[in-house]
Amino acid sequence: MLNAVKRAIVVILGLVLQFGFAIVIRLFFYNYLGIINFVYSFLSILIVLGILKNSTRLSNDLPWIILILIFPIFGTILLITLNKNYSKNKLLKNIFKYENEYDKYLSMDESVVKEVNDAKLDNIKYLINRTSYFVSTNNQVTYYNFGEKFYPELLKELKKATKFIFLEYFIIDEGVMWNGILDILKEKASQGVDVRIMYDDMGTIALLSTNYAKQLESFGIKCIPFNRLSPFRGIFMNNRDHRKMTIIDGRVAFSGGVNLSDEYININSPYGIWKDNAIKICGDAIWNLTVMFLSLWNANVQSDEDILKFKYEFDGSLKRDGYLMPYGVAPLHKDLIGEDVYINIINSSKEYLYIMTPYLIIDTDMINALCRAAKRGVDVRIIVPGIPDKKIVYTQTTSFFKVLHDSGVHIYKYTNGFVHSKVFLSDDIRAVVGTINMDYRSLYLHFENGIYMENVSVLKDIYKDFEDTFKDSKRLEDKDVKTGFIKSIWQAVLRLFAPLF
Repeated sequence: MLNAVKRAIVVILGLVLQFGFAIVIRLFFYNYLGIINFVYSFLSILIVLGILKNSTRLSNDLPWIILILIFPIFGTILLITLNKNYSKNKLLKNIFKYENEYDKYLSMDESVVKEVNDAKLDNIKYLINRTSYFVSTNNQVTYYNFGEKFYPELLKELKKATKFIFLEYFIIDEGVMWNGILDILKEKASQGVDVRIMYDDMGTIALLSTNYAKQLESFGIKCIPFNRLSPFRGIFMNNRDHRKMTIIDGRVAFSGGVNLSDEYININSPYGIWKDNAIKICGDAIWNLTVMFLSLWNANVQSDEDILKFKYEFDGSLKRDGYLMPYGVAPLHKDLIGEDVYINIINSSKEYLYIMTPYLIIDTDMINALCRAAKRGVDVRIIVPGIPDKKIVYTQTTSFFKVLHDSGVHIYKYTNGFVHSKVFLSDDIRAVVGTINMDYRSLYLHFENGIYMENVSVLKDIYKDFEDTFKDSKRLEDKDVKTGFIKSIWQAVLRLFAPLF
């Protein structure tokens, strides 16, 4: 709620200055109106040229360009306050520093690299070339198609912890789910286990008290509310920690779409059945997630001189099972890793491409990739919620239905409720499960994580999840994607303001 209020303040301030300036000019400087308009237009063109010069995703920058050309003051205020500001932010600079410093801990088995190159596994090669994370082959992976199936497994593994427990989540909310976890964490902390929790301060702003971190610390649990909000800093810092992971002793890890709140395990879900997923990893790939967590943790508190003590050495008993590569997405990165991985999967699909996403707010690169795949005969299906959690965001999502449908992409609405899963599956060969939504915030602004899988046996379970979900979904027809003139205009306006939602 506070997030929306602060963004509303920025919008209102920009509008007041924009129209206030116009009124003042006309009342007191009417004789100089021509000169002022020239300077006004010239400055806005300079700003736009600066955006164009540095743009690598023009469709992403186009809303800013249009806003600045039409409303220079308003658009510029939004650009400054809500767009990238990493060079001035101490926390982001610290994260960038630790990401670079921890690169040395992510060395890769050269024989696996050779396998990837020899087999021409281009999607993995992209991740190897553009990130510091490594690919591994000896992992055991379990997939959970609902949060309530994941939850008891999480509790079971937490009870086995002897050294450390790391939790990083966008949302934590007191209730049945969190209380069950917290009871175990208290017990483990009392036994000397290093228990650390990092939650996003914006994600929990309406759920937890401002002193909740201190409450946890009173139980011996270390806690960081990521990027704490303040009356002014919260407006300017638009990058949130949307990652979701639990790491236990370095020997087992969980990730996926599930936050630590009751609706994620279908207790008191306000939107019908809450369709989510999670994944459990046992194997070398966990180290990527551990380093990811520690990069953000130490950027905040700088508590670990040697992070290798958190690395679990597996004894080689795990069977080889395809290729697994957890990876991180951050607004600091030059490349839009989250979007690029998705587009690479789309482009490499030959038979089918199945997608689940709660939001569908995508740029022209993603639109064109999906449309091209469908036009070359790939069975492209996208499952979106039947009951939305945010109506304005859902209106933006529906604005993409017609262009995709007309190109042969099949859109399905999950009639039972709300889909929160973020999954790509292609050709029984490759998949991504993680936290990365198909929207502006996940793809451009937030800290996210994904797990890339190729030729891993768990893909059959992901496929079954899709097949079951299709049965509980309605495929949209021509009449379902048509919109009237007024709604089309409203959808177009909302696209301009995508960075605000």
